[in-house]
Amino acid sequence: MMLTAEQIIASHKANIETLFGLTHKAFEGVEKLVELNVQATKAALAETANHTQAVLGVKDAQELLALQAGLVQPLAEKTAAYSRHLYDIASAAGADIGKTFEAQTAEAQKKFTGLVDNAAKNAPAGSETAVAVLKSAVAAANNAFESVQKAVKQAGDIAEANFNTVAASAVSATKTATKKR
Repeated sequence: MMLTAEQIIASHKANIETLFGLTHKAFEGVEKLVELNVQATKAALAETANHTQAVLGVKDAQELLALQAGLVQPLAEKTAAYSRHLYDIASAAGADIGKTFEAQTAEAQKKFTGLVDNAAKNAPAGSETAVAVLKSAVAAANNAFESVQKAVKQAGDIAEANFNTVAASAVSATKTATKKR
């Protein structure tokens, strides 16, 4: 089967559209990351100014220790929240890009299967065994690819659950340590 000029042009056009779509999604992720960092920096500067004013107003060492102890827990919670936002941005961008690649892969598989079917219809007599072997190999490759996709998704889900557990434990440990002081 020969590809026509129209098919080649259509394929290139689709690839360029996909590239621009992926670039747009990547920049959306970068924009969100920059926005998160700007917000975090503004908040940190404001809190530093407030804390500095409070430290300058301290009258004794006991008041200073209490002020410092009161700073630890909110800092740990804010750090955990920042990490959570960062993870959300990265995982959303990765999911968007992953969906695009899955769609492209599914389309390529469909086209390849159509090509194999077309070749099978036009195959010379006596080549049925070779065609069956080729179709079996394509089916096995598709199944293997789907298994890998499922494994990657499960690994991502496990990583997210572990991240949530670690973040919650860190905040809880900080609360416990702060209460003991």
